[in-house]
Amino acid sequence: MPKPAKGARLGGSAAHEKLLLANLAKSLFEHGRITTTEAKARRVRPIAERFITKAKKGDIHNRRLVLESITDKSVVHTLFTEIAPRYENRPGGYTRITKIGNRRGDNAPMAVIELVEALTVAQEATGEAEAATKRAVKEDALKKDEAPAETVEDAKPADAEVKDAAESKDA
Repeated sequence: MPKPAKGARLGGSAAHEKLLLANLAKSLFEHGRITTTEAKARRVRPIAERFITKAKKGDIHNRRLVLESITDKSVVHTLFTEIAPRYENRPGGYTRITKIGNRRGDNAPMAVIELVEALTVAQEATGEAEAATKRAVKEDALKKDEAPAETVEDAKPADAEVKDAAESKDA
């Protein structure tokens, strides 16, 4: 006779835990980041990553498997059309858990679980453009620093010539 897994659950029965984790994963895909307890974040991470891996395959069979747990069709559509293509070349590790301290009311350890953002082509191009702009600004600053220095060097001999001319007039 099958028996439920031993150990602590996240509250209630095994069915309640399954629904709780599915709802956490749904919220993660809707918002991109959620704040929850560390235990729930650790438990939802492999489930969310499994859903993203299924979404990367993109076929109808995997879509139906995800729809068994996440019943909101709009979230599943977003997962398959927007989230999964972002991680097309990434072999795993689609989520990040960051600890944020304890909750005020009951001192429960809290964490933020979020989707890791993959660099898009537009972001890479923006980064290259910003780097080029910084280089250009530095070059302009160096040119400006060099230009007054040359003028000052030229001005000193001119001052010396003026002094020589003034001395020759006095003599």
